[in-house]
Amino acid sequence: MQGWRQMAAADLPDVVRIGDIVHAEFPESPALFAERLALFPDGCLKTLDGYAIAHPVRTGYPPPLDTMLGTLDPAADALHVHDVALLPSRRGHGLGAAAMAHFIAVAQAHGLARLSLVSVYGTRTYWSRFGFVQMPKAGLESYGPEAAYMERGL
Repeated sequence: MQGWRQMAAADLPDVVRIGDIVHAEFPESPALFAERLALFPDGCLKTLDGYAIAHPVRTGYPPPLDTMLGTLDPAADALHVHDVALLPSRRGHGLGAAAMAHFIAVAQAHGLARLSLVSVYGTRTYWSRFGFVQMPKAGLESYGPEAAYMERGL
C-alpha cells in the first residue's frame, strides 16, 4: 500500500475536508464516509491529503452519490471504487496506482470477480490505464453529465 494506510475513524474529519475540496460539485455527507468505513474497512484508505474508498456491489449497480448503503449486498460480485480523492499536491506520485493495486488485492481476497467505478471530470482515459472499460449504464444523473460507468475484470 505504497503511500497509503488503513483509514481510521479519527481520519473522518480530514476525509470530509478533502472530499469537500476535491468534489465541491458532488458533496457527500460526513455520515456516508463513516458508514463506508464501518461497513467495509478493507476498502478505506488514507494518505496525506487524500483518501480512497471502495466497497462490494453487484456489477452494474453503483449507488447514486451521497446515498447510504445500509448494508452490503450479499449478492455482490464486484468491488466498486467509490472514490480516489487526492488534493493537487498529492497527484502524480503514483498514489492512484497504489490504491488500485490494493483494491485489486481486496477484491480477490473477498472473492469478487470485477472492479467498477463511475468516472467523473472526464477521467475515462486515466481509468482505462488500469484496465477499466466504459460500459453502457443509465441512472448516473447524480454523478453529473460527464459521468461514465466503467468496469474491469480480475
